[in-house]
Amino acid sequence: MVMEKIDPEEHQKRLGRITEIFSDIVEQSGVQATHRCLYRDRLDRCTAKFGCRNQRKPLANGGPRQCGGDDKIDYRSAWETDAPEEAE
Repeated sequence: MVMEKIDPEEHQKRLGRITEIFSDIVEQSGVQATHRCLYRDRLDRCTAKFGCRNQRKPLANGGPRQCGGDDKIDYRSAWETDAPEEAE
């Protein structure tokens, strides 16, 4: 199988477009982090694999922890670096 030669100009154009897309995603996630936890799913379950002061007990034994945040605070300060034993 013979590979076609890559046009450097076209390659650079595509890299620029990908960079633009990811830059928009990063910017939006930074804005969203100020009012909604990035680890909160649509059912208010916490998907974080680390401790957070907003985590609540699971609805069922062994189930995922619930997110107790109210979306009215800056969640970035809620994240801890060490997971509590019950969140592991």
